[in-house]
Amino acid sequence: MKKIIITGGNGFIASLVKEKLQTSFEVISMTRNDADLSDAEAVKSYFDSREFDYVFHTGAMAQTADCENYPELTYKVNVESTKIIADACMKKHARLIFISTEQCFNGKTEKGPFKEDDDVCSVTRYGLHKVECEQYITSHLDDYLILRFSWMFGLSRPKVKASPNIIQNVMKAMFYHTPTQFTVNEIRGMTYAQKLADQFEKILQLESGIYHVSDINTHNTYESAKIVAHMLGYKDDEINTYILPNHERYKERFRDYRLDNQKLEQAGISFGTFEENVEACLKDFGWMK
Repeated sequence: MKKIIITGGNGFIASLVKEKLQTSFEVISMTRNDADLSDAEAVKSYFDSREFDYVFHTGAMAQTADCENYPELTYKVNVESTKIIADACMKKHARLIFISTEQCFNGKTEKGPFKEDDDVCSVTRYGLHKVECEQYITSHLDDYLILRFSWMFGLSRPKVKASPNIIQNVMKAMFYHTPTQFTVNEIRGMTYAQKLADQFEKILQLESGIYHVSDINTHNTYESAKIVAHMLGYKDDEINTYILPNHERYKERFRDYRLDNQKLEQAGISFGTFEENVEACLKDFGWMK
């Protein structure tokens, strides 16, 4: 049975993928208790002492504010550890699957969706971290997958804690009658994370390269939030009370960093539309009939 190490093993995406692979792979979940990603020697020792066929590297400090406020720490976690893991994969002849991000394009002035071979341009430390990792991986490894994620969403359940996302934000606003602003000057992909997990074994068989993991979305974030509320069964008057437009955020430069997903579509791996993703998630968790 093939062995796969999944870093950030208690995280949202890692938990979903572990669940899907548990019968077909020997899954090794690497958490901070095994090796802190900010400790280069600990990371190197961990990978040197193990045999494996794949590494799914999900571990990172992904909050933009953390990366801006703690640049040295987040660089160690996001970049230095990735380079060590890439070197370990090269040494062990293992395939690296690395999570990158739509934030690689957050400095673009032109409109998306962006293709895999479009020039990257980031204006945040987190995005720049991922760009540097991508460059290292593509220049040092022959066998790798770089998966640039859109905003992944889902809901929590036993053993799976969802990362903050639009479904949760809308539910909180509507369920607790809390007026909440959603950005008008932004459009991005928003993908149901379970769809990634369901197709992950197929993803593992892809040719080496960069791939965009994203749904198709034509709505800004405010419009997307209203769609979620409608699907939850709320009427316009309630939605307009608690789902509010934020016209100030990013008004100086509209943010469009949608990802073109045709490369994965052509490989038979589909993530559908935003509406289809929301419907699938709400049905899976019993919020829609």
